[in-house]
Amino acid sequence: MTEFPPFTPEHDMIRQTVKRFAKEEIAPNAEQWDEEGIFPREIFRKAGDLGLFGIRIDPKWGGAGLDWWATAAYIEGLVHSDSGSVNMALMVQSDMTIPVIQELGTEEQKSEFLPRAVTGEWIGALGISEPGGGSDVAALKTRAAEDGGDLVITGQKLWITNGTRADFIVLAVRTGGEGHKGISLVLFPTATKGFSVGKKLHKVGNLASDTAELFFDGCRLPMRYILAEKNRGFYYIMENFQGERLAASIGALAACEKAVRYALDYGAGRTAFGTPVRQFQVWRHKFAEHLTSIEAGRWLTYRAVDLANRGQRAVREITMAKLFTSELSQKVMYDCMQIMGGFAYTTEYPIGRMWRDVRLNTIGAGTSEIMKEIIAKEEKI
Repeated sequence: MTEFPPFTPEHDMIRQTVKRFAKEEIAPNAEQWDEEGIFPREIFRKAGDLGLFGIRIDPKWGGAGLDWWATAAYIEGLVHSDSGSVNMALMVQSDMTIPVIQELGTEEQKSEFLPRAVTGEWIGALGISEPGGGSDVAALKTRAAEDGGDLVITGQKLWITNGTRADFIVLAVRTGGEGHKGISLVLFPTATKGFSVGKKLHKVGNLASDTAELFFDGCRLPMRYILAEKNRGFYYIMENFQGERLAASIGALAACEKAVRYALDYGAGRTAFGTPVRQFQVWRHKFAEHLTSIEAGRWLTYRAVDLANRGQRAVREITMAKLFTSELSQKVMYDCMQIMGGFAYTTEYPIGRMWRDVRLNTIGAGTSEIMKEIIAKEEKI
């Protein structure tokens, strides 16, 4: 019987390499970058130098041509950054934009965008959400009208990670009628005339990640930038969401385990009434429950990774993993803060930042409510 999960020494090396990068290059600066509301662009180049953006990308374009288990190892190592902000920004690059170009792009499109994106020279963003909604993709309003062989794009996007400094956007636009059948995906260079960043949004968590409002005012784009088939963008987005949600599940689970181990270490050294806090039954039982849930979530998530890695349909499993791990992260972080008492409510310890950052988990990449709807449809409830 094949060992499961099938992590190889190569996967373990990736995990350790990323962990070292996260602890040395990101974690020491996490609090400062939160205060500044941004992190240096140089981090993208350093991540690119380590090959983090090209894990599943064809070597022809500078990638490593590895599998989803390698991606899992990368995300599990990245959690040691103590910065959900940086993690999210890098994962938008590695798992939400670059793989879409590889899957849907022409040779010309790939040669123009992938080499620069894989190295981190170019920063990518995913432009789907709008002021009128995020999860309801079929209702998007940003329009691309044909004019003399070009697309003329007019509209607005909101909640766009990496939006203030992206060099390109995998952009969803309306090229046809209303509803899900009239949407296309285009590759949009942000140097295009008429494009502007409205403002950088102020958020509750992920403070060092730039989240932007974007405007498109008559932006003229050659038709050659359309990704794959025109008016089939909705279906491509739904397929892309699967990879995004799977990556989010892996990250949420890794963050839960790191937080629990961190809280237990703190509880071993902190005494109350002459006893280490973690030895009180209320906390021993609480963390026994959390560790059990993390283990259950791990096998649910790894099952989804396995299906995705073999190219099998995994909507049900990925959606369940996203729902379970994102909801679990809320409970775990709450208790990890609680055991630390007042210190957790200061910025002196990273647990406060972790608590703020994971609040996005049940909202981003599809809300928990949307996940339940998808599961209900998959199960024909």
